[in-house]
Amino acid sequence: MLNEFWATASNTYKTLVFGAMGMIAVGIVITIVGNVKHNPSLAMAALPVIGVGLLFHVAGLIYRARQIRKTLKK
Repeated sequence: MLNEFWATASNTYKTLVFGAMGMIAVGIVITIVGNVKHNPSLAMAALPVIGVGLLFHVAGLIYRARQIRKTLKK
């Protein structure tokens, strides 16, 4: 069962993972735009967006670990 990690993942976990990837991607794009336009405040404003993406990622890891522990106890 655990061999197919993505196939056995719940929709909540998948949402957290894709949300994290999206937030990190948006933050990187904002950082690049801020640096290309020589706007340091825009580049710095992207850091919280990337941070939220990282928090989503950690939340997804915690959620998936709890889900696996519940499955293994059964």
